[in-house]
Amino acid sequence: MTYKFPILLYIVLMTAFKLTAQEKPLRLGVVGLTHGHVGWILGREGQSDVQMVGIVETNRDLAQRLSKAHGFPMDMVYGTIEEMVAATQPEAVAAFGNIYDHLAVVEGCAPKGIHVMVEKPMAVSLEHAKKMQALAKKHNIHLLTNYETSWYPTNLKAYELLKEGKVGGLRKVIVRDGHKGPKKIGVSKEFMDWLGDPILNGGGAIMDFGCYGANLMTWLQDGKRPVSVTAVTQQLQAENNPKVDDDATIILTYDSAMAILEPSWNWPIGRKDMEVYGETGVIYADDRNHLRIRISEGYDGFTEESFELEERSAPYHDPFSLLAAVVRGRETLKPYDPYSLENNMMAMEILDAAVKSAKTGKTVLLKK
Repeated sequence: MTYKFPILLYIVLMTAFKLTAQEKPLRLGVVGLTHGHVGWILGREGQSDVQMVGIVETNRDLAQRLSKAHGFPMDMVYGTIEEMVAATQPEAVAAFGNIYDHLAVVEGCAPKGIHVMVEKPMAVSLEHAKKMQALAKKHNIHLLTNYETSWYPTNLKAYELLKEGKVGGLRKVIVRDGHKGPKKIGVSKEFMDWLGDPILNGGGAIMDFGCYGANLMTWLQDGKRPVSVTAVTQQLQAENNPKVDDDATIILTYDSAMAILEPSWNWPIGRKDMEVYGETGVIYADDRNHLRIRISEGYDGFTEESFELEERSAPYHDPFSLLAAVVRGRETLKPYDPYSLENNMMAMEILDAAVKSAKTGKTVLLKK
C-alpha cells in the first residue's frame, strides 16, 4: 500500500510534464526574407503553436521594410545562421530565400539537430537534393518541403476518391499550375532577382511550377518512379524572363498511366488545378475548394457530382502547424506524403530529368 501513492503521483506528474511540453510553441527560425511566401509566417497571428524567434537576412533594407509592415523588431534579424542559432536556439528553421541556398540551410542546421522546412521545390538540382537527404538522415532531422497544394482539400479528396476506386484504375493525370508571370503579377524586386536566375532557381517555370505536378503525381502513384520523362520549354516573355524558360510541358509515362504537367508563367488567369482520369470516370480538382467527379455513361454521357469542400482540419490546414506537429511527434507523415522527404526526392528526380530533356530535346529514361 505504501508504494501506490508515490507511483500514482509520478504518473500524474509525468503526464502533466508531457502535456506542458506539447503545449510549448515550436521555436522557429526564419532564414531569408526574399521569397514572396514569407508573408505566411510574418503575418501568422493568433496562433500559439509556433513562435518565430529569429530571422537571418543580409539585406537590411528589405528587413527594415518587412519589419515596418509586420511589426517584428530588427534586433531579431541576424546576418548568419550561426549567429541566429547561437542567440535564439530554434528547434526548427523555415527557409524563405532562393532555392540554391536550401542546401546551405540544411548544412547549417542539420548538424545542430535543427529541423528544416523549405519552400517548394526542394532544391535546384538532384545533386543538391541528394546532399540534403544525406544530411537529414545522418543527423536524424525532419526535412519537409512546403507546397501550397499540399493543404488543398480538393487534392486530398481527389486522392481519396482515386484510392477508393471511384473512377477505376488510374490512366492519366493533367496538372496545370502558374500565373501571368512574376513580373506581370508584381513580385518584389528581391524575389524577382533570383526567381528569374537559372542558377539560384534552377530554371524558370519548369522548376517554379513543374514541381507541383511532380509532387502530386508521386503522391497519387504511391512513390512509383516514371518510366520516362519528356519535356519541352519555351520563352514567351523574353523581355520579362531573359535568362529562363517561362512555359513548359512535361510528360511522364508509367507502366499503366501517364501524366501531363503544364507549368507556366503565361496563363492569363492564375491556376492550380488537376484532372485525374480513370477507366470509368474523371475527377476535376478545379481549385482549392471545388471538386467534381464524373462517371462515364455510354459513349460521351456521364453523371456528375460536385463538392464544395471545407478547409482541412488542423494541423493539415497550415504548413507551420504541420511542421510543429511533426517535430513534436504528434503527427507522422505517411509514405510519399506531399511534404515528405521520399516524395520530394522523387519529385527532384523527375524535375532533373525534365530539365535534361528540355535541353537535349530527348526523352530521358529513368532507372527502375
